[in-house]
Amino acid sequence: MPKTQQLEDFVTQVRRDILRQVHKVNSGHPGGSLGCTEFFVALYQEILERKDGFDMDGKEEDLFFLSNGHISPVFYSVLARSGYFPVEELNTFRLINSRLQGHPTTHEGLPGIRIASGSLGQGMSVAIGAAQAKKLNNDNHLVYSLHGDGELQEGQIWEAAMYASGKKVDNLISTVDLNGQQIDGSTDDVLSLGSLRAKFEAFGWDVMEIKEGNNITAVIEGLKEAKSRTGKGKPICILMHTVMGNGVDFMMHTHAWHGKAPNDEQLEIGLAQNPETLGDY
Repeated sequence: MPKTQQLEDFVTQVRRDILRQVHKVNSGHPGGSLGCTEFFVALYQEILERKDGFDMDGKEEDLFFLSNGHISPVFYSVLARSGYFPVEELNTFRLINSRLQGHPTTHEGLPGIRIASGSLGQGMSVAIGAAQAKKLNNDNHLVYSLHGDGELQEGQIWEAAMYASGKKVDNLISTVDLNGQQIDGSTDDVLSLGSLRAKFEAFGWDVMEIKEGNNITAVIEGLKEAKSRTGKGKPICILMHTVMGNGVDFMMHTHAWHGKAPNDEQLEIGLAQNPETLGDY
């Protein structure tokens, strides 16, 4: 129980970070960031086998690739609070010459960022390449990737999915943030994805679901189950059910906050619902 409370406190602080980053520059993507907070905290605090420090080679450690790079606020917050760079640097989000650009990039050399992402559909391809490189290097560590459900409307995803199963890339765990929302509306209204389980299974993946993607305990258990399924000839797909804007009541269950910053009054309401736990930057 104490450990669970620590993780929940971490989640609450990350939500504050997301709101404050986006509000300061009146720009960014809070909705998906808030919805994926539990996933990032679980991944970096409990699941990833990672070394101290950071190097781009990533040998003998697990790797993570964010494909839907617009949810950078949650990524930056969790990286900073996991020790990759100073938490105070969150103050520079989306500013000119900042290492914390709106979509993660590599040329600034920000620790924790392995690829430039945000041009949707490409992260799975990169993750597959990294996973195959680990096999070639006899490195038994795993590769993780995260994708938005709207992102799966990109054709390159399905080319990559076909390749991953065809080449038995079974050290890969790709999670889909299944919140049913994208920039212009619900995924059903914009372009229905149909049954993602049926699609990924037809492409030869081992598919599992995390029904409570905004429950830190459920996410940790789901990721651990996914790890147990690796090494058996198939890549793993996790369909993770989340609520866009989770944790801030007026942002939840709508696409309206996909890429919109809260004003001063809305920020105060959101922060009141997520009290300071680990200390603001």
